[in-house]
Amino acid sequence: MEEICSRSRPSRSANVIAVCAVGALSALTIFGRHSNGLQTGWLLLDIAVAIVACGLIPVLSRHPVIGALAQAALTALSPAATPPSTVGTLTVAQRWPLKTAALVALAGVAGHLIQGLWRPIQGLDLLWYFVLDVAVHAALLGWGQWVQARQQLLSSLRERALRAENEQGRRVAEARTLERTKMAREMHDVLAHRLSLLATYAGALEYRPDSSPEKLAQAAGVIRTGVHQALEELREVISVLRDTEIDELPGGRPQPTFGDLAGLVAESRDAGTEIRYTESVAAPESLPPATGRTAYRVVQEGLTNARKHAAGLPVTLVVDGKPGDSLRIELTNPSTDEAQRTGVPLTPGSGTGLVGLTERVHLAGGTLDHGRAADGRFRLQASLPWPA
Repeated sequence: MEEICSRSRPSRSANVIAVCAVGALSALTIFGRHSNGLQTGWLLLDIAVAIVACGLIPVLSRHPVIGALAQAALTALSPAATPPSTVGTLTVAQRWPLKTAALVALAGVAGHLIQGLWRPIQGLDLLWYFVLDVAVHAALLGWGQWVQARQQLLSSLRERALRAENEQGRRVAEARTLERTKMAREMHDVLAHRLSLLATYAGALEYRPDSSPEKLAQAAGVIRTGVHQALEELREVISVLRDTEIDELPGGRPQPTFGDLAGLVAESRDAGTEIRYTESVAAPESLPPATGRTAYRVVQEGLTNARKHAAGLPVTLVVDGKPGDSLRIELTNPSTDEAQRTGVPLTPGSGTGLVGLTERVHLAGGTLDHGRAADGRFRLQASLPWPA
């Protein structure tokens, strides 16, 4: 409640504008009451009450209940206090709970009823005056409570949106960290493999010094080549955790390569996905293993998302490239809206798969773009460097 009050407090310029506007209404009220010449004896009292009641308007910004009650009391003395009292009742109804606002509105009703008893309006029956008095204050109370409820709802929605944004940011950060951790583990495995080979050949040189010069030269060459490869891989791990040549995953399971794309497509087709696959790749055997694995992951993630958000609908996959240029992958599938129109069930996703994939592609030196294309279909595009 304090947060709503502090947010609703008007500025100094708003207070000045409110005082001038309400003062003009009070002046019109005084003029209307005295235009027939029947209540000229109350003119000075009405002017004094109007000045005091309008002067209480700035008090409403910090002490709305006290200010509104004072204005309600002034309405018992003069109709000139009616416009300021209306503002006070509405202000309390917008900022305070229903019980407090109802008591302030009741005070306003009582003040106007007393005014109607000793300064009745000519031509208006007292009963109808009382009915109008209650109806106006009930309307002010309802309006103010509705505004307060709307402010609370908007505040709650803003907080929920902020929490969701923070949660999504946390999940994106976790996805990037997880992807980097996976790549670091892969690099650790291949580096350990290299060093174990070096240790084996170095041990052979140590324990078989009587080997032929040809075998010694061959072992020394293997060690030199292995050290060079290990240093290159270690430099990549330390710099950006870039994906490099990894023959096997932990546990001996082979890493996927570019040659496994056909199997991946066939597997998805067997699962019921209609895939239009076009491949135009020159000299695929010269594609670096790291680039091939990244390409495999791009296609794998694209097919996974297509099964989640457009299951049963056709997918188009185009892969082309050549050495010295780049390897380009484009995967398109119907959008979520089209899938919903065709009655395809949707599987909710966290959105972190594409985040991790983007991180992997960037670490491989490529680019990745995804989103809705001009024709409304979802498009996933990746470009990976392919040195000559």
